[in-house]
Amino acid sequence: MNTKYIFVTGGVASSLGKGIVAASLANLLQARGLRVTIQKFDPYINIDPGTLNPYEHGECYVTEDGAETDLDLGHYERFLNVRTSKANNVTTGKIYKTVIDNERAGVYLGKTVQIIPHITNEIKRRMTLLGKNGDYDVIITEIGGTVGDMESTPFLEAVRQFKWEMNEGDCIIMHLTLVPLLHAAAEIKTKPTQHSVRMLRQEGINPDIIVCRTEVSLPEGVKKKIALFSNIRPDSVFESRNAESIYEIPIQLHEQGVDKIVLKKLKIKNLPEPDLTEWKAFLKRMFSPKTEVDIALIGKYVELQDAYKSIQESFVHAGAACSCKVNVHTIQSEHLTASNIKGELKGMGGILVAPGFGERGTDGKILAVNYARRNKIPFFGICLGMQMAVIEYAKNVLKLENATSTEIKPDTSTPIIDLMQEQKSTTIKGGTMRLGAYDCLLKPGTLIRKIYGKERIAERHRHRYEFNEKYAKQMEKAGMVLSGVNPQTGLVEAIELPQNKHPFFIGVQFHPELGSTVLKPQPIFVAFVKAALKKSKDLAR
Repeated sequence: MNTKYIFVTGGVASSLGKGIVAASLANLLQARGLRVTIQKFDPYINIDPGTLNPYEHGECYVTEDGAETDLDLGHYERFLNVRTSKANNVTTGKIYKTVIDNERAGVYLGKTVQIIPHITNEIKRRMTLLGKNGDYDVIITEIGGTVGDMESTPFLEAVRQFKWEMNEGDCIIMHLTLVPLLHAAAEIKTKPTQHSVRMLRQEGINPDIIVCRTEVSLPEGVKKKIALFSNIRPDSVFESRNAESIYEIPIQLHEQGVDKIVLKKLKIKNLPEPDLTEWKAFLKRMFSPKTEVDIALIGKYVELQDAYKSIQESFVHAGAACSCKVNVHTIQSEHLTASNIKGELKGMGGILVAPGFGERGTDGKILAVNYARRNKIPFFGICLGMQMAVIEYAKNVLKLENATSTEIKPDTSTPIIDLMQEQKSTTIKGGTMRLGAYDCLLKPGTLIRKIYGKERIAERHRHRYEFNEKYAKQMEKAGMVLSGVNPQTGLVEAIELPQNKHPFFIGVQFHPELGSTVLKPQPIFVAFVKAALKKSKDLAR
């Protein structure tokens, strides 16, 4: 079978959930036995989101091969349990950089370089990269932004050309649009969708399927009206209703027959019904928890939930694995002080100190680590969170008053955390951190070794600073266990306190949250939730 292509576009407004709809459709096709992957084309001119403020763009997701990508790739991996790569996220910046580099190298033989054909040709080339080796039966491409955005125009033109060049049945267009409910008038309005489809058709693209983002179920009459004005059949209009969880959307779409229509339009026949047994079992555990636990997430970007999206979702996965509802309380680390910390963290079964960059909020994170350590509350530190744990221990156990990170105080006399050696000559910020999956050897007899159940693991990284090995012997002598080390560089990847000193105290330099999926919850998160549950029961006595 030739590789089939599905393009997902959006209209009316951003943040309608194109990524979730794309991931849900991919989930259904995969459950029928097809090999599926998803890619995201973003219209911004940044090469990648690596230098973007989390408040600007949410979490920066990192792939195993070291690409800094859009957070939607996290959804793709969580829904499909299939790893993405650098090829799965393309930006306007990458497209233009490639074309300009080609022009400088004389690739275009003196031709005038233009949006058509040079930019659109490069976009189309990127659209087919994942299908070159025949690894996938279906490739779903999400086009970022909305129809009508100036930035999206070259991508939509490339989609138009791509479909025109393909054989019938090898490529379809799915358009996600908004159908609002005006509460004051109690009316469902189709006009925004009509305008959105009209703008898409002005780009030369006729949608094959329309998915309506809506608060309520749409009457058949409304769907027929949308179909009539969009020039498609009524059986190709579907809805994506508000749901309690994003993980309900595959079931919701399947019940409407979206996957059947997609297969029909792609001329794929004789496939079994999707096997959603494990997915439904996950939903049952998630919606019918036997217990619950409160966990504090200490971070500096908590005002935007998407800034810690993978951590939030990892708690959902781990909670379902433990038949437990995890109530995540996000706390702004800047607001934590010695006088209010007891009140802010009262009743918490666990404390997670989140990743981040820069000095702002680090004092609050150190206070949170200290509170967790002294009160024997299960603690989990990720990336900067691990570094704060090391600094706290150096300050309060080793009594190194000036202990800090050179990220916070470049001229410190006690650089417990220091810039990695290879980073010291780096002046370019974008794409130059330690990125992607690296090996880690876990020390025998440690808690983290027990959690993973194996000696060697590989987890993803995104950092420039590291534990300064000059202080390793002092820290170990004072009772801290350096429980994970990179076998090639000797970089300390994980620290912990012995369980006879603390029930659960782990910090990791890597980002385990990036590897958690619905069907394979991340083991440290599962162990952390279990420890937090035990602590909560002890507190309730």
